[in-house]
Amino acid sequence: MTPLEGLAVLDLTQNVAGPFCTQILGDLGADVVKVERPGRGDEARAWAPPAWGPEGAVFLALNRNKRSLALDLKAPEARPVLERLVRRADVLVESFRAGGADALGIGPAATRAAHPRLIYCSVTAFGTRGPLRDLPGYDPMMQAYAGVMSLTGYPGQPPTRAGTSIVDMGTGMWAALAILAALRERDRTGAGCELTTALFDTAVAWIPYQLLGYLGTGDVPGPQGSGTAMIVPYEAFPTADGYLMIAAPTDTLFRRLCEVLGCPDLLADPRFADNPGRVRHRAVLVPALQAEARRHPTAALLERLRAAGVTCAPIQTLDQVARDPQTKASEMLTPTPHPAIPDLLTVALPLRRDGVRATPRRPPPRVGEHTAEILGELGFTAAEVEGLRASRVVQVA
Repeated sequence: MTPLEGLAVLDLTQNVAGPFCTQILGDLGADVVKVERPGRGDEARAWAPPAWGPEGAVFLALNRNKRSLALDLKAPEARPVLERLVRRADVLVESFRAGGADALGIGPAATRAAHPRLIYCSVTAFGTRGPLRDLPGYDPMMQAYAGVMSLTGYPGQPPTRAGTSIVDMGTGMWAALAILAALRERDRTGAGCELTTALFDTAVAWIPYQLLGYLGTGDVPGPQGSGTAMIVPYEAFPTADGYLMIAAPTDTLFRRLCEVLGCPDLLADPRFADNPGRVRHRAVLVPALQAEARRHPTAALLERLRAAGVTCAPIQTLDQVARDPQTKASEMLTPTPHPAIPDLLTVALPLRRDGVRATPRRPPPRVGEHTAEILGELGFTAAEVEGLRASRVVQVA
Protein backbone atom coordinates (compact mmCIF):
# COMPACT_ATOMS: atom_id res chain seq x y z
CA MET A 1 0.00 0.00 0.00
CA THR A 2 2.22 2.80 -1.31
CA PRO A 3 0.02 5.44 -3.00
CA LEU A 4 2.56 8.16 -2.11
CA GLU A 5 5.53 6.35 -3.68
CA GLY A 6 7.85 8.90 -5.31
CA LEU A 7 6.81 11.71 -2.96
CA ALA A 8 9.76 13.37 -1.20
CA VAL A 9 9.03 14.57 2.35
CA LEU A 10 11.50 16.66 4.35
CA ASP A 11 10.85 16.07 8.05
CA LEU A 12 12.17 18.88 10.26
CA THR A 13 10.16 17.85 13.30
CA GLN A 14 10.71 16.05 16.59
CA ASN A 15 8.80 14.86 19.66
CA VAL A 16 5.31 13.54 18.77
CA ALA A 17 2.97 15.63 16.60
CA GLY A 18 5.26 16.24 13.61
CA PRO A 19 6.81 12.75 13.59
CA PHE A 20 3.34 11.18 13.75
CA CYS A 21 2.35 13.21 10.67
CA THR A 22 5.42 12.21 8.68
CA GLN A 23 5.14 8.58 9.77
CA ILE A 24 1.63 8.50 8.27
CA LEU A 25 3.07 9.81 4.99
CA GLY A 26 5.89 7.27 5.16
CA ASP A 27 3.45 4.46 5.84
CA LEU A 28 1.64 5.49 2.66
CA GLY A 29 4.83 5.18 0.63
CA ALA A 30 6.51 8.59 0.77
CA ASP A 31 10.30 8.87 1.04
CA VAL A 32 10.67 10.67 4.37
CA VAL A 33 14.05 12.18 5.23
CA LYS A 34 14.17 12.99 8.93
CA VAL A 35 16.75 15.65 9.82
CA GLU A 36 18.12 15.23 13.34
CA ARG A 37 20.76 16.94 15.42
CA PRO A 38 24.09 15.10 15.47
CA GLY A 39 24.55 13.21 18.70
CA ARG A 40 21.29 12.89 20.57
CA GLY A 41 18.96 13.33 17.59
CA ASP A 42 15.22 13.74 18.13
CA GLU A 43 14.42 14.66 21.75
CA ALA A 44 11.96 11.77 21.87
CA ARG A 45 14.83 9.28 21.67
CA ALA A 46 15.55 10.11 25.31
CA TRP A 47 11.93 9.88 26.49
CA ALA A 48 12.42 6.57 28.27
CA PRO A 49 11.89 4.29 30.05
CA PRO A 50 9.99 2.43 28.82
CA ALA A 51 12.38 1.34 26.09
CA TRP A 52 12.60 -1.62 23.79
CA GLY A 53 16.20 -2.62 23.27
CA PRO A 54 18.33 0.47 22.63
CA GLU A 55 15.47 2.84 21.77
CA GLY A 56 12.72 4.55 23.75
CA ALA A 57 9.20 3.38 23.04
CA VAL A 58 8.05 6.89 22.05
CA PHE A 59 10.62 7.20 19.27
CA LEU A 60 10.03 3.65 18.05
CA ALA A 61 6.29 4.27 17.87
CA LEU A 62 6.50 7.38 15.70
CA ASN A 63 9.43 7.07 13.30
CA ARG A 64 9.26 3.99 11.10
CA ASN A 65 9.52 4.32 7.32
CA LYS A 66 11.98 7.21 7.55
CA ARG A 67 15.64 7.80 6.78
CA SER A 68 17.76 9.76 9.26
CA LEU A 69 20.13 12.54 8.20
CA ALA A 70 22.10 13.97 11.15
CA LEU A 71 22.77 17.63 10.31
CA ASP A 72 23.63 20.65 12.47
CA LEU A 73 21.15 23.10 11.00
CA LYS A 74 22.73 26.05 12.82
CA ALA A 75 26.15 25.58 11.21
CA PRO A 76 26.80 27.81 8.17
CA GLU A 77 28.21 24.80 6.33
CA ALA A 78 24.81 23.11 6.62
CA ARG A 79 23.12 25.70 4.39
CA PRO A 80 24.00 24.04 1.04
CA VAL A 81 22.74 20.68 2.34
CA LEU A 82 19.52 22.19 3.59
CA GLU A 83 18.97 24.08 0.34
CA ARG A 84 19.32 20.89 -1.71
CA LEU A 85 16.99 19.03 0.63
CA VAL A 86 14.34 21.73 0.22
CA ARG A 87 14.84 21.90 -3.54
CA ARG A 88 14.04 18.22 -4.03
CA ALA A 89 11.15 18.09 -1.50
CA ASP A 90 7.49 17.91 -2.43
CA VAL A 91 6.46 18.42 1.20
CA LEU A 92 8.28 20.11 4.08
CA VAL A 93 7.01 19.59 7.61
CA GLU A 94 8.57 21.65 10.42
CA SER A 95 7.91 22.15 14.10
CA PHE A 96 10.39 24.87 15.07
CA ARG A 97 9.52 27.40 17.72
CA ALA A 98 8.15 30.72 16.44
CA GLY A 99 10.73 32.36 14.17
CA GLY A 100 12.99 29.29 14.13
CA ALA A 101 12.47 28.43 10.49
CA ASP A 102 13.02 32.04 9.40
CA ALA A 103 16.26 32.17 11.40
CA LEU A 104 17.51 29.19 9.39
CA GLY A 105 16.49 30.81 6.11
CA ILE A 106 13.72 28.32 5.42
CA GLY A 107 10.64 30.22 6.56
CA PRO A 108 7.48 29.58 4.55
CA ALA A 109 7.46 32.86 2.62
CA ALA A 110 11.04 32.67 1.36
CA THR A 111 10.97 28.92 0.78
CA ARG A 112 7.75 28.89 -1.19
CA ALA A 113 8.81 31.90 -3.25
CA ALA A 114 11.81 29.88 -4.41
CA HIS A 115 9.87 26.61 -4.70
CA PRO A 116 6.25 27.40 -5.61
CA ARG A 117 5.23 23.72 -5.87
CA LEU A 118 6.34 23.03 -2.31
CA ILE A 119 3.71 22.15 0.27
CA TYR A 120 4.97 23.71 3.48
CA CYS A 121 3.37 22.50 6.72
CA SER A 122 4.09 24.07 10.11
CA VAL A 123 3.20 22.20 13.29
CA THR A 124 2.81 24.87 15.98
CA ALA A 125 1.58 25.22 19.54
CA PHE A 126 -0.91 28.08 19.14
CA GLY A 127 -0.82 28.89 15.44
CA THR A 128 0.36 32.16 13.91
CA ARG A 129 -2.26 34.52 15.38
CA GLY A 130 -3.30 35.62 18.83
CA PRO A 131 -1.47 36.65 22.01
CA LEU A 132 0.03 33.20 22.61
CA ARG A 133 1.34 32.61 19.08
CA ASP A 134 5.00 32.77 20.13
CA LEU A 135 4.73 30.35 23.05
CA PRO A 136 5.83 26.71 22.90
CA GLY A 137 3.51 23.95 24.03
CA TYR A 138 3.19 20.26 24.81
CA ASP A 139 0.19 17.93 24.82
CA PRO A 140 -0.73 18.19 28.55
CA MET A 141 -0.60 22.00 28.49
CA MET A 142 -3.06 22.00 25.61
CA GLN A 143 -5.35 19.49 27.31
CA ALA A 144 -5.36 21.88 30.26
CA TYR A 145 -5.64 25.20 28.44
CA ALA A 146 -8.28 24.14 25.92
CA GLY A 147 -10.53 22.60 28.58
CA VAL A 148 -10.09 18.93 27.72
CA MET A 149 -8.71 18.25 31.20
CA SER A 150 -11.72 19.92 32.82
CA LEU A 151 -13.90 17.22 31.23
CA THR A 152 -11.68 14.24 32.12
CA GLY A 153 -11.83 12.24 35.33
CA TYR A 154 -14.43 12.17 38.09
CA PRO A 155 -16.26 15.09 39.77
CA GLY A 156 -14.46 16.39 42.83
CA GLN A 157 -11.16 14.71 41.90
CA PRO A 158 -7.91 16.41 40.78
CA PRO A 159 -7.62 17.34 37.07
CA THR A 160 -6.84 14.35 34.89
CA ARG A 161 -4.97 14.16 31.58
CA ALA A 162 -6.15 11.70 28.97
CA GLY A 163 -3.84 8.71 29.16
CA THR A 164 -2.37 9.15 25.67
CA SER A 165 -1.11 12.12 23.65
CA ILE A 166 -4.44 12.80 21.97
CA VAL A 167 -3.60 16.43 21.12
CA ASP A 168 -0.14 15.70 19.72
CA MET A 169 -1.22 12.75 17.61
CA GLY A 170 -4.44 14.46 16.60
CA THR A 171 -2.45 17.42 15.32
CA GLY A 172 -0.19 15.08 13.37
CA MET A 173 -3.22 13.40 11.87
CA TRP A 174 -4.81 16.73 10.83
CA ALA A 175 -1.48 17.79 9.32
CA ALA A 176 -1.29 14.61 7.25
CA LEU A 177 -4.89 15.07 6.10
CA ALA A 178 -4.20 18.67 5.10
CA ILE A 179 -1.07 17.62 3.19
CA LEU A 180 -2.98 14.96 1.25
CA ALA A 181 -5.65 17.53 0.34
CA ALA A 182 -2.94 20.01 -0.72
CA LEU A 183 -1.31 17.35 -2.91
CA ARG A 184 -4.65 16.77 -4.62
CA GLU A 185 -4.99 20.52 -5.19
CA ARG A 186 -1.44 20.72 -6.55
CA ASP A 187 -2.29 18.01 -9.05
CA ARG A 188 -5.00 20.33 -10.34
CA THR A 189 -3.24 23.72 -10.20
CA GLY A 190 0.48 22.95 -10.12
CA ALA A 191 0.90 25.19 -7.06
CA GLY A 192 1.86 24.30 -3.53
CA CYS A 193 0.63 26.08 -0.41
CA GLU A 194 1.40 26.91 3.20
CA LEU A 195 -0.38 24.85 5.86
CA THR A 196 -0.50 25.58 9.58
CA THR A 197 -1.65 23.19 12.27
CA ALA A 198 -1.79 23.98 15.98
CA LEU A 199 -1.97 21.86 19.11
CA PHE A 200 -4.43 24.34 20.63
CA ASP A 201 -6.73 24.15 17.61
CA THR A 202 -6.74 20.36 17.76
CA ALA A 203 -7.56 20.36 21.48
CA VAL A 204 -10.52 22.68 20.85
CA ALA A 205 -11.62 20.54 17.89
CA TRP A 206 -11.83 17.47 20.18
CA ILE A 207 -14.59 19.04 22.33
CA PRO A 208 -17.13 20.34 19.78
CA TYR A 209 -20.38 19.14 21.34
CA GLN A 210 -19.33 20.18 24.83
CA LEU A 211 -18.56 23.69 23.58
CA LEU A 212 -21.79 23.91 21.62
CA GLY A 213 -23.69 22.70 24.67
CA TYR A 214 -22.20 25.51 26.73
CA LEU A 215 -22.82 28.11 24.04
CA GLY A 216 -26.42 27.01 23.72
CA THR A 217 -27.27 26.75 27.43
CA GLY A 218 -24.66 28.65 29.41
CA ASP A 219 -24.07 25.56 31.54
CA VAL A 220 -20.38 24.75 32.02
CA PRO A 221 -19.81 20.99 31.61
CA GLY A 222 -17.55 19.11 33.97
CA PRO A 223 -16.02 15.65 34.28
CA GLN A 224 -18.35 12.68 33.93
CA GLY A 225 -16.05 9.85 34.95
CA SER A 226 -16.50 7.04 32.45
CA GLY A 227 -19.80 8.47 31.23
CA THR A 228 -21.02 11.36 29.16
CA ALA A 229 -23.37 14.21 30.00
CA MET A 230 -25.94 13.68 27.26
CA ILE A 231 -26.59 9.93 27.29
CA VAL A 232 -27.75 7.60 30.09
CA PRO A 233 -26.86 4.78 30.56
CA TYR A 234 -23.45 5.19 28.96
CA GLU A 235 -20.65 4.42 31.44
CA ALA A 236 -18.73 1.75 33.34
CA PHE A 237 -20.91 -0.29 35.70
CA PRO A 238 -19.58 -2.33 38.64
CA THR A 239 -20.08 -6.09 38.41
CA ALA A 240 -19.63 -8.83 40.97
CA ASP A 241 -15.92 -9.06 40.14
CA GLY A 242 -14.96 -5.93 38.20
CA TYR A 243 -16.42 -3.38 35.77
CA LEU A 244 -18.15 -3.45 32.42
CA MET A 245 -18.60 -0.53 30.04
CA ILE A 246 -22.24 -0.45 28.93
CA ALA A 247 -23.68 1.88 26.30
CA ALA A 248 -27.44 1.96 25.77
CA PRO A 249 -28.08 5.28 24.00
CA THR A 250 -31.39 4.30 22.36
CA ASP A 251 -34.75 3.33 23.81
CA THR A 252 -34.47 -0.14 22.27
CA LEU A 253 -31.06 -0.78 23.81
CA PHE A 254 -32.26 0.51 27.20
CA ARG A 255 -35.15 -1.92 27.06
CA ARG A 256 -32.82 -4.81 26.23
CA LEU A 257 -30.46 -3.82 29.04
CA CYS A 258 -33.28 -3.82 31.56
CA GLU A 259 -34.47 -7.20 30.33
CA VAL A 260 -31.01 -8.73 30.77
CA LEU A 261 -30.60 -7.20 34.22
CA GLY A 262 -34.09 -8.29 35.22
CA CYS A 263 -35.50 -4.89 36.23
CA PRO A 264 -38.90 -4.42 34.50
CA ASP A 265 -39.80 -1.72 37.03
CA LEU A 266 -37.27 0.62 35.43
CA LEU A 267 -38.82 0.02 32.03
CA ALA A 268 -42.25 0.83 33.36
CA ASP A 269 -41.12 4.07 35.06
CA PRO A 270 -42.23 7.04 32.89
CA ARG A 271 -39.19 9.05 34.04
CA PHE A 272 -36.98 6.74 31.98
CA ALA A 273 -39.16 6.51 28.88
CA ASP A 274 -36.64 8.34 26.65
CA ASN A 275 -33.04 9.50 26.78
CA PRO A 276 -33.78 13.13 27.82
CA GLY A 277 -35.78 11.74 30.74
CA ARG A 278 -33.02 9.30 31.64
CA VAL A 279 -30.48 12.13 31.58
CA ARG A 280 -32.66 14.32 33.81
CA HIS A 281 -33.10 11.49 36.31
CA ARG A 282 -29.54 10.15 36.12
CA ALA A 283 -29.16 10.34 39.92
CA VAL A 284 -31.99 7.83 40.36
CA LEU A 285 -31.48 5.56 37.35
CA VAL A 286 -27.73 4.94 37.47
CA PRO A 287 -27.62 3.69 41.08
CA ALA A 288 -30.55 1.37 40.34
CA LEU A 289 -28.73 -0.10 37.32
CA GLN A 290 -25.50 -0.36 39.30
CA ALA A 291 -27.23 -2.40 41.99
CA GLU A 292 -28.52 -4.85 39.37
CA ALA A 293 -25.18 -5.09 37.53
CA ARG A 294 -23.33 -5.94 40.75
CA ARG A 295 -25.26 -9.18 40.95
CA HIS A 296 -23.55 -10.58 37.83
CA PRO A 297 -19.95 -11.68 37.15
CA THR A 298 -18.30 -9.65 34.41
CA ALA A 299 -17.87 -12.48 31.89
CA ALA A 300 -21.43 -13.76 32.29
CA LEU A 301 -22.97 -10.31 31.99
CA LEU A 302 -20.80 -9.52 28.96
CA GLU A 303 -21.99 -12.67 27.21
CA ARG A 304 -25.67 -12.03 27.95
CA LEU A 305 -25.54 -8.37 26.91
CA ARG A 306 -23.76 -9.15 23.65
CA ALA A 307 -26.29 -11.86 22.90
CA ALA A 308 -29.05 -9.29 23.44
CA GLY A 309 -27.34 -6.79 21.14
CA VAL A 310 -26.45 -4.32 23.91
CA THR A 311 -23.17 -2.52 23.25
CA CYS A 312 -20.68 -3.33 26.00
CA ALA A 313 -17.00 -4.04 26.59
CA PRO A 314 -14.72 -5.20 29.37
CA ILE A 315 -12.19 -2.63 30.59
CA GLN A 316 -8.96 -4.26 29.48
CA THR A 317 -5.40 -3.50 30.51
CA LEU A 318 -2.77 -3.17 27.82
CA ASP A 319 -1.39 -6.66 28.37
CA GLN A 320 -4.89 -7.99 27.71
CA VAL A 321 -5.23 -5.80 24.62
CA ALA A 322 -1.91 -7.07 23.27
CA ARG A 323 -3.06 -10.71 23.66
CA ASP A 324 -6.65 -10.17 22.53
CA PRO A 325 -7.78 -12.25 19.52
CA GLN A 326 -9.32 -9.15 17.95
CA THR A 327 -5.97 -7.35 18.15
CA LYS A 328 -4.30 -10.29 16.42
CA ALA A 329 -6.97 -10.51 13.73
CA SER A 330 -6.83 -6.77 13.09
CA GLU A 331 -3.06 -6.93 12.41
CA MET A 332 -2.70 -3.62 14.24
CA LEU A 333 0.48 -4.89 15.89
CA THR A 334 2.71 -5.44 12.92
CA PRO A 335 6.21 -7.01 12.81
CA THR A 336 8.79 -4.35 11.99
CA PRO A 337 12.32 -5.37 10.91
CA HIS A 338 14.98 -3.86 13.17
CA PRO A 339 18.66 -4.85 13.34
CA ALA A 340 18.84 -4.55 17.14
CA ILE A 341 15.29 -5.61 18.06
CA PRO A 342 14.44 -8.83 16.20
CA ASP A 343 10.96 -9.14 17.72
CA LEU A 344 9.92 -5.49 17.29
CA LEU A 345 6.21 -4.83 16.78
CA THR A 346 4.80 -1.39 16.01
CA VAL A 347 1.23 -0.11 15.92
CA ALA A 348 0.08 -0.08 12.31
CA LEU A 349 -1.59 2.63 10.29
CA PRO A 350 -5.27 2.16 11.17
CA LEU A 351 -6.66 1.74 7.68
CA ARG A 352 -6.70 -0.74 4.83
CA ARG A 353 -6.68 -0.24 1.09
CA ASP A 354 -8.47 -2.97 -0.89
CA GLY A 355 -8.27 -5.07 2.23
CA VAL A 356 -4.51 -4.64 2.62
CA ARG A 357 -2.85 -2.92 5.59
CA ALA A 358 0.38 -0.99 5.10
CA THR A 359 3.44 -2.93 6.27
CA PRO A 360 6.64 -1.27 7.49
CA ARG A 361 9.36 -0.91 4.86
CA ARG A 362 11.96 0.59 7.20
CA PRO A 363 12.47 0.38 10.96
CA PRO A 364 12.85 3.57 13.01
CA PRO A 365 16.36 4.75 12.07
CA ARG A 366 19.49 5.26 14.14
CA VAL A 367 20.69 8.87 14.38
CA GLY A 368 22.40 9.66 11.08
CA GLU A 369 21.95 6.13 9.78
CA HIS A 370 21.31 7.37 6.23
CA THR A 371 23.43 10.55 6.22
CA ALA A 372 25.99 9.38 3.66
CA GLU A 373 23.29 7.79 1.48
CA ILE A 374 21.16 10.95 1.37
CA LEU A 375 24.09 13.30 0.83
CA GLY A 376 25.15 11.13 -2.11
CA GLU A 377 21.65 11.42 -3.58
CA LEU A 378 21.90 15.21 -3.19
CA GLY A 379 25.07 15.23 -5.31
CA PHE A 380 27.73 15.61 -2.64
CA THR A 381 30.97 13.77 -3.40
CA ALA A 382 32.57 11.34 -0.98
CA ALA A 383 35.24 13.96 -0.23
CA GLU A 384 32.61 16.60 0.49
CA VAL A 385 30.75 14.21 2.79
CA GLU A 386 33.99 13.48 4.63
CA GLY A 387 34.63 17.21 4.98
CA LEU A 388 31.19 17.78 6.48
CA ARG A 389 31.71 14.85 8.83
CA ALA A 390 35.16 16.06 9.90
CA SER A 391 33.77 19.52 10.70
CA ARG A 392 30.95 17.85 12.71
CA VAL A 393 28.25 19.45 10.57
CA VAL A 394 26.90 15.98 9.89
CA GLN A 395 27.00 12.66 11.71
CA VAL A 396 27.55 9.53 9.68
CA ALA A 397 26.37 6.44 11.52
